[in-house]
Amino acid sequence: MRPYDRAAPESTAASDPRRWRTLALLGVAQLMLIVDVTVVAIALPDMQADLGLDRTGVAWVASSYALVFGGLMLLGGKAADILGPRRVVLAGLGVFVAASLLAGLSGSGEVLLLARALQGVGAAAMSPAALSVIARTFTGAELTRALGVWSALGGAGAAIGVLLGGVLTSGPGWPWVFLVNVPVGVVLLIGLLRLVRPLPGSGGRIDVAGAALVTAATGALVYGLVAAGDHGWLSAHTLAAAGAGLVGYALFGWRIRTAAVPLIEPGMLRRGPVLRGLGLIFVATALMISVFFLGSFALQHLHGFTALEAGLSFLPVAVGTILGSTLAGRTIPRRGVRAVSAAGLLIAAAGLAAAAATFSTTVLIVATSAAGFGVGAAFVAAAGSMFSAVQPPEAGVAAGALSTFHEFGAAAGVSAVSSVAAAALLTPGFAAFAKGYWFAAAVALIACLASLAWPRQAG
Repeated sequence: MRPYDRAAPESTAASDPRRWRTLALLGVAQLMLIVDVTVVAIALPDMQADLGLDRTGVAWVASSYALVFGGLMLLGGKAADILGPRRVVLAGLGVFVAASLLAGLSGSGEVLLLARALQGVGAAAMSPAALSVIARTFTGAELTRALGVWSALGGAGAAIGVLLGGVLTSGPGWPWVFLVNVPVGVVLLIGLLRLVRPLPGSGGRIDVAGAALVTAATGALVYGLVAAGDHGWLSAHTLAAAGAGLVGYALFGWRIRTAAVPLIEPGMLRRGPVLRGLGLIFVATALMISVFFLGSFALQHLHGFTALEAGLSFLPVAVGTILGSTLAGRTIPRRGVRAVSAAGLLIAAAGLAAAAATFSTTVLIVATSAAGFGVGAAFVAAAGSMFSAVQPPEAGVAAGALSTFHEFGAAAGVSAVSSVAAAALLTPGFAAFAKGYWFAAAVALIACLASLAWPRQAG
């Protein structure tokens, strides 16, 4: 099956002359949301000193945004389907901008934590709704190119966040890692108000009980994956949170089978291309986060880079991701999702293996940039597979599911490689870091083989 065979184009999509400008603004907005996951990393010591945060407070400043962002995305996507994605994009972006202003002006740890959580609420509404706009505005080969642009910006966002955090913290100060979102967000709001065409919602209501279950389950599971990196996979923190998450998802599965209007149709989760897309986004995100996590420690602990120098060193990785995503967006209509995903994952495996095999700084940067190229292709293949099997009225909740597995992958990637390379974080040495890279390379290779073995009749 070629991508998008099952996609039902909306009648006015191809004729909308504003569609590429709309994509550009939505892409920048998505970039801003992804940047905010990592932009605080370098600013945390300054925040801790200024606001008197303890170790727990510092950890929550870093993770609360991602937890709320990941936990609410399925709800945000469903809201986009019911209300129409334009309304949810604008509302989510407005909340995000207001919360960024509150974070930048916060004078206490409590206010900063509240602002970070509100940023997550806004991001969880805007991100899946924006992807729904794209899926309902573009069709056919144009959609694959649009998804390539979207994935490129998302993949590059983590690297840009690390760099931007270093520049702003060492310049005007840590509040500006948040305040910079305000003027950018206002400009985006004005532009999106003018460019995003009204797209009808399906109407109806949101299953509140289902939304509460999936939000709590997602938050618990993401927290459990994060705790695994800090406390170990068999620690009480990890097992309790992961157990709560799995129970929550079991209850959510029961709920969507019995509710009159479920948050997500159970049949969607049985479609082969949907399952493949969710698996690909999980693995691709885990690999990308592993590259940044291991690279940040390796460059600073082994090679003596400053935080800013480490951030600059990740720019080639961001460029590689952009190139891989862009090329995949142009190749999928001709070669299909299977070929592009397998090739991307094989390139990622080769790059990660090269990074594991040598101590050289130059080889490390070149190898991880090649891995970024492969991961960027896998990102587009994931979205292409997902949206080949959904209709326009389902685009929002499909985008929410894809984004939720993106967060799962990020948390799992950090937890897994930090566990494998735990010795390197205590007593830095090349051999300890190499274990993390070899592990990530093995995961990429196994995922490549799984993609090739995926039954053709399953999508």
